Amino acid sequence: MNRENEFVVGVIGGLGPEATHDFFGKLLHHSHARTDQDHLHVIIEDNPKTPNRNEAIAGLGPSPGPCLAAMARALERAGADFIVMACNTAHAFEDSIRAATAKPFVSLIDEVVDEVRQVHRAAKRVGLLATQGSLDSKIYHTAFARHGIEALQLAAPSQLRFMEMLYRIKSGDRGRAVHDGMQQLGGELIASGADILIAACTEVPLVLKPGDNTKPLIDSTDVLARRCVAYARRQMPLPGGTAK
Repeated sequence: MNRENEFVVGVIGGLGPEATHDFFGKLLHHSHARTDQDHLHVIIEDNPKTPNRNEAIAGLGPSPGPCLAAMARALERAGADFIVMACNTAHAFEDSIRAATAKPFVSLIDEVVDEVRQVHRAAKRVGLLATQGSLDSKIYHTAFARHGIEALQLAAPSQLRFMEMLYRIKSGDRGRAVHDGMQQLGGELIASGADILIAACTEVPLVLKPGDNTKPLIDSTDVLARRCVAYARRQMPLPGGTAK
């Protein structure tokens, strides 16, 4: 298609920075570009100073909503045609983003749910490798329940181990112990009845890959990257209306 007709992608990032880097790399990969000019125009607002979303959901810290809204407005001013966010947990505050800008906001949560429905139609139970904040806010539970799909979560002690490994990943630890620990947690969800696993935190795919467990793994970062390419190139209609 004519590159001038492509939409400009605006990315709320920094939640965390390595996950945003992973998202951008997957966006480049799925662009299948042969020249620089074949790549998408992407604007990334990378702000790791955003208040901790898990603490906010737990009532232990300030809401990241105002910061996310400011980032969305900055992306709109910079020329973004639609906005995405490379973080699952922060979608608990997506209303702040939608209220801040007239540009379409593409929900990572909705895209993952749609991916499951399109690709894994027989799945009745999904296992969530997700932050405590994501679980407490029920963003995935609610979205999957609309389609009759049950979302399973780890038992409390295992969820604590997940959070410990998550912060090890954020600190740069991608070693065997973290990988094996995450793989074990995926196995626990499978043993509890999960038909597929959801890497429902964008740090999870930094260590856990499809094929590491006996059931399929949905990489939420990869899903968002693929969908962004399709939306930007107008191969799929943007959710909620056309970019202005």
